[in-house]
Amino acid sequence: MTRNLCGILAPALTAVTDDFRIHEERTLAHFRWLLENGCDGLVVFGTTSEANSFSVIERRRLLERAVSVGINAKKLIVGTGCCSLADSIELTKHAVQVGCAGALTLPPFYYKEVSDDGLFQYFVSLIEGVADERLRLYLYHIPPIAIVSFSLALVEKLIAKYPGIVVGIKDSSGDWAHTKDLIERFGRFAFDVFPGNESYLLAALELGAAGCISGMTNVIAESLQMIFKNWRHPEAKVRQELVKRVRQALLKYPAIPALKAIISKTRDDTVWKNVRPPLMPLAESEFLGLAAELTAAGFEWPKTTPNLPIP
Repeated sequence: MTRNLCGILAPALTAVTDDFRIHEERTLAHFRWLLENGCDGLVVFGTTSEANSFSVIERRRLLERAVSVGINAKKLIVGTGCCSLADSIELTKHAVQVGCAGALTLPPFYYKEVSDDGLFQYFVSLIEGVADERLRLYLYHIPPIAIVSFSLALVEKLIAKYPGIVVGIKDSSGDWAHTKDLIERFGRFAFDVFPGNESYLLAALELGAAGCISGMTNVIAESLQMIFKNWRHPEAKVRQELVKRVRQALLKYPAIPALKAIISKTRDDTVWKNVRPPLMPLAESEFLGLAAELTAAGFEWPKTTPNLPIP
């Protein structure tokens, strides 16, 4: 049986042009750079990718383009969760047809205080709508943003109904006790848990986590990979403390604009500062503060890498 994708996965940043279209060449070059510099795989159109700022057509096109230029679909998990069930089905079915390793799917997040029964029916309808045994579905638990969340009872019910299809979860609750509970409760189901907070990576790996999916992976993948590969070694604890300090520094600023500002600086490329509204780029004064705090935290600035030409 083929192992599901695990390790250090980046919800890859999406470059946008000055008029807010996806800049495909820069984005795909970034995908390649991540895969060559510490990432075992990517999430295309995760939160850090500004997924819900882009249309179904834009998301389909970029995924097809990525695979067409030689990026291995088996290294990609695609964010496919939308409020519209039809859109979620279309994007998830497309990811399967392209040959991707899986789909990372938010709960429908517009209506609040929805019941577990309603969420269960949504996911039943999604999986039956895709109707493909190749589907590998990862639940995306991010209550600070979505508000709507996956209860432990709902997770267990979905695993029981669709074993081998509902195969994992990204836990971006920011609550270590919750992440720990997921790993301990569902590990027996061969269910992969990825913390979304890289500060917990070492502790999660010690319990049997599959790796992590973290926005900061766009700029610290090599440090996270060292922890992943050598988590039993004492150096992993030192590296984990560095990662925690860097996270604390970065999260004093809006995360996506801050990450893009770091890439912009290291590549000497102002286009990378761009975000799609309603987000706004980091102001220069903010970046100077961020840079000082990152340096003080011991941040290892990524190697300057030009945007690679995409055929």
